[in-house]
Amino acid sequence: MPEPFVVQDLLKHQDITDIHCAYAQNLAACAVTAIDADNNTTTSTLWVLPLEDGAPWKLTAGTGNDQNPRWSPDGTQVAFISDRSGLNQVFLISAHGGEARQLSRVNGAVTSLEWSPDGTRILACCSLAVDPELRGARPAPDAPAPDPDAPWLAWKLPYKADGVGYALGHEVHLFVIDAVSGDARQITDGPFNVSSAAWSPDGTRIVYARTREGDESHINDLWIADPDGGNATQLTSEQSQVLFPVWSPDGRWIVFSGSLDAGNAQSRLWIADPSTGDVHGLGEDSIEVASEGDSVQFLGQDSSRIYAILAREGLHEVAEISVPEGLVTRRVRGDRQVSKLACSRNFLVFTSTSPLQPCEAHCSAHDGSNERVLTSFNAWWQSRSKASIERRRFTVPDGDGGSEEIQGWLLRPPNVSGPTPLLVDFHGGPASYVLFDYPPHAYWSVLWSQGWTILALNPVGSASYGRDFAARLRARWGELDLPQHLAAIEQLREEGISDHRVAAVGKSYGGYLGAWAIGHTNIFTAAVLMAPLTDLEAHWGSSDSGYYSDTYAVCGDITAQRETMR
Repeated sequence: MPEPFVVQDLLKHQDITDIHCAYAQNLAACAVTAIDADNNTTTSTLWVLPLEDGAPWKLTAGTGNDQNPRWSPDGTQVAFISDRSGLNQVFLISAHGGEARQLSRVNGAVTSLEWSPDGTRILACCSLAVDPELRGARPAPDAPAPDPDAPWLAWKLPYKADGVGYALGHEVHLFVIDAVSGDARQITDGPFNVSSAAWSPDGTRIVYARTREGDESHINDLWIADPDGGNATQLTSEQSQVLFPVWSPDGRWIVFSGSLDAGNAQSRLWIADPSTGDVHGLGEDSIEVASEGDSVQFLGQDSSRIYAILAREGLHEVAEISVPEGLVTRRVRGDRQVSKLACSRNFLVFTSTSPLQPCEAHCSAHDGSNERVLTSFNAWWQSRSKASIERRRFTVPDGDGGSEEIQGWLLRPPNVSGPTPLLVDFHGGPASYVLFDYPPHAYWSVLWSQGWTILALNPVGSASYGRDFAARLRARWGELDLPQHLAAIEQLREEGISDHRVAAVGKSYGGYLGAWAIGHTNIFTAAVLMAPLTDLEAHWGSSDSGYYSDTYAVCGDITAQRETMR
C-alpha cells in the first residue's frame, strides 16, 4: 500500500548537483547533496557511475562538502573541491577511491576548476578577500590589515548578492595550479570577478568570463589570455551576460550562453571566432538554453556539433546543435526537466526529474536511444502515493481583446473523482516557467497526498514559448497573467475539478503575482507569498539586481517608469 508524502520526506531527498565524464573510460562522476538533519546542514558526496555495466560506488565519505568533480584527461583521478580542510580547496583522489590528497592551498575559497588538456595544470576560480575601502585599488606592501568591523561604503553596484551577502570585500580571480606540487599562480587581478574559464585544446590560451568594472559589474564579457594571464584581450562587448565558454576541439570556435539585454533572463547560444573576434548567435534566436551550468559539450574531438540542454514549452531536452550552422536535432525529450549534462565516448549522461519522478542520473546513446536510469539516490519515492499529472491547454484572454491558448500542469490526488480544493502555484521570473525540482515544491506532494489538486500554469510572460510571448508581459505585470490564471480556475470549476477552496502560492515574481491577485480579486481563500516583490520601486532601489532587472521588466528606468513601478 503506497504511503502518503509527509513534510519530513524533504529530509530524505538527495540532489545530484554536478556530473562530469571520463570520456574514453565511459565513467561518470557526480556530486550528491544530502541533508544532515542532526547537524542542521548539508553534505555532499562524490560517486562514480559506470556507464557500460556495474553498480555505482561512493568515491568520498560525505562527511563534509565534496563538489565539482573533474576527471583528469587520462581518467586515472578526479580533482574536486572540498571544505574538509576548512576553506574550499582542490583535492585529488584516485578513480577507484582511497585517501584524497589536498592539492591547493590558495589564500581564498576555490569556486571552480578545470584540468589543462595535458593534465599538468588546473585552472581554478578563487574568491579572495580584498579591502573594500580601497575601491578596487591594491594596498601598499606595508599597509595594515583592514579592520574587519569597519563599516563598508557601497561605492559601486552591485554591492551585494543573494546567497553571498555583501560582495565588496571579495573578488574572484583565476589561478593556475600545478597538478603535482600544488604551486599556484594568480593570473587575473583587478576590481572584477571571473565566473568561469576554459583551456584552449592545445593549452596555450585561456578563455574566461569576467565582470566589468565599476557600476557595470553586473555585466560579463568574454576575455582571452595566455596561461600566465598575459596578452588579455576582450572578445565580447555587446552581450550583457556571458556564461560558461567552451572551446571547440580544433580551437576554431568558442561557444557560450548569454543574452544581449541586462535583466533578460532568457539565454541563447553564441559562437565566437577567437582568431577574428567575430561573435554572433549560434542558430535561431528562438533557441533557449535551459541550464546556466556548464552543460554545453563538444563530443570528444568532434568540432562539428555540441550537445546542450534547451528549454521548450516548459520542458527541457538534450539537443545536438551543428557548429557553426546552428541546426538543432532533439535527442532526449519527454515530460520532464534536465539540469546536468555530460558526454562520454558512447553515452550522454544527464539528470532527469518531473513532478512524479525524483532527481536521478540517466544515460543514453548519443542519439538519445536506449535510455536507462543509473542511480537510485531517491528510492524512497517508490513507496509513496503518486498523483495523476496532465499537461493541459487553457483558452484564456490575451489582454488585448482576443484570446489565446496557454499551457500548464494539472496534478490530481490519487484515486479521486469530483471537486477538490485547488492550489494555484504562480511561478517566478516572470521569464521562467514551472520548475519540477522537488525541494522547492515539496508541498505539492504533501498536498496531493491530502486530497488537493495543483494547477501550475505557464501564462504570458513565461520563457521557453518564444521571445515575443515572454516580452509581452514587460510593463504589464499582473495585468495580463492574472486574468489568464482566473480563466483557467473558472474552467476547472466548470469541469467539476475545483471546489470553492482555492489557495495561491508563489515565490519571487510568483510572490508579486500572488500579492497582486489577493489585492485584485476575492477568489483566493488563502495565499502564501515567498520572497515576494511587493514594492517594485523599493526593489529597484535596494535589491541586488533590481536596478537593471526591473529597468528591463518595465521598459525604462525609474525616472521614466515610476508610475509603472508603483
